[in-house]
Amino acid sequence: MSAVYEKRLLTRERGSGLLQKFWQVPWPFVMLLGAVAAVGYVALYSAGGGPEAYASKHALRFAFSLVLMLCVGLVDIRVWARVAPLAYLGGIALLVLVALHGEVGKGAQRWIDLGPIQLQPSEAMKIILVLTLAWWFHKASWEKVGNPLFLIPPAVLVLVPVGLIFRQPNLGTALITAMVGATMFWAAGMRWWKFALGIGGAVAAAPIVYDHLKEYQRARIHTFLDPESDPLGAGYNIIQSKIALGSGGFWGKGFMQGTQGHLNFLPEKQTDFIFTMIAEEFGLVGAMGTLGLLLLVVAFCFLVALRCKHQFGRLLAIGLGTNYFLYVFVNVAMVTGSIPVGGVPLPLISHGGSAMLMVMLGFGLLISAWVHRDAEFGPARD
Repeated sequence: MSAVYEKRLLTRERGSGLLQKFWQVPWPFVMLLGAVAAVGYVALYSAGGGPEAYASKHALRFAFSLVLMLCVGLVDIRVWARVAPLAYLGGIALLVLVALHGEVGKGAQRWIDLGPIQLQPSEAMKIILVLTLAWWFHKASWEKVGNPLFLIPPAVLVLVPVGLIFRQPNLGTALITAMVGATMFWAAGMRWWKFALGIGGAVAAAPIVYDHLKEYQRARIHTFLDPESDPLGAGYNIIQSKIALGSGGFWGKGFMQGTQGHLNFLPEKQTDFIFTMIAEEFGLVGAMGTLGLLLLVVAFCFLVALRCKHQFGRLLAIGLGTNYFLYVFVNVAMVTGSIPVGGVPLPLISHGGSAMLMVMLGFGLLISAWVHRDAEFGPARD
C-alpha cells in the first residue's frame, strides 16, 4: 500500500509541477505571436481573394504549431541540451536525404514529401544548429573558447549544413545559417581578431562562390545592381514590388484594394512579397506596425537571454533571436530592393508550413529557456 501511495504522490507532484510551469509560460509573448499570425491571416486573405486559398491553411498551421510550441516549452531545458547532438545528426540525415531523394520545385531540390505536408529540412537545420552550438559552448570557460583547437569542431558543425544547403541550391538560407552560426560563436566569447580572419576569408572566397552559383542566382545579383536592365525578365519582380510599395502611400489603398497585388502584377504575393501586399493596402502605417510587432518578438528573445542564469539558455535565446531577425531583415530588404531577391519568407506571415512550424518549435525552446531560466547546469569546463 505504501508503494502505491508513493506512486500516486509522485504523480500528483509531477502534475502540480507541470501546472506551475504552465502558468510560468510568458503568455504576453504567446499573444504577440498570435498578433503576428493574425497580420499574416489578413494579408493572405487579401492575397487569395478570400480565406480558402491561403488564409485558412495559415490559421490551421498556426494553431497546430502553437500546441507543439507549448509542449516543447514545458519540457525541461536540460532535456533539450541532452538531445542536441542527436538532433544535429538527424538534421544532417534529412539534408542528405533531400540531396538524394528530395522533391524538386522551381529549380531547387529542397523538400521532402511527407504526404499532407512538405518538409524543408534547411529550415529545421537552423534551429537545430542553434541548439547544438548552445550545447557545445554552454559549459566552456572563457579560456577554453579562446583556444583555436576548441573552435574547430563547432566550425565543422556549421560548415557541413551550410554546404549541404548551398548545394540544393538555396543561397539565401545557407547565408542565414552561416550568419546564425557566426553569431553563436560571438555570443560564446570568440575573440574579435578571429572574426576578422573569418570575414577576410569569406571575402577572398566570394569569387569562387560566385563561379559556382546557378545562372538564375547570378541574374539576381545583376538585377539587384541594375533592375532596369531586364524590366520584363529578371528585374520584373523587384520593379513591381517597388511600384506597390510606393503606391500604398501613408495610409494605403485599403483592404483588398491593392491594384498591383490583385491584378497579378506582384509575383509570389502570398510568400516572398507578402510584406509588399501589406504596404500597398495598409500603407506606411501598416508596414511600420507590422515591423514593430516583428521587432518586439526579437526583443523578447534578447530579454530571455538577459534573464537566463545559465549559459545554455542565453546562447539559445541569442541564436533564436538572431535567426528570426535575419528572416525579417532579409525579406524586407529583399522586397525593397536593398539586397538581391533570395526567396526568404516573412516568418509567421508568409504562406508556408515548414518555416512556420520550425520557427514556432524554436520559440518553444525559447519558452523552455524562460520557464527554466534558473536551472542548474553544473560548473564550466576549463
